[in-house]
Amino acid sequence: MITWRKSSYSGGGNDDACVELAELGGRVVLVRDSKDPDVVRLAFGREAFAGLLERVKRNDLD
Repeated sequence: MITWRKSSYSGGGNDDACVELAELGGRVVLVRDSKDPDVVRLAFGREAFAGLLERVKRNDLD
């Protein structure tokens, strides 16, 4: 079973417009849009996901 969790930046309310994350076996991070949870999800290796987060924090997404 996959356990999804909402981003801490989602506001914590009942708003469904947020990003959700799940971890698979400690090696893969899954990402989905909570508004459409049955649509294709993104999957990242842990290192790739950490790199993505660093780029987001720096606003370096070009």
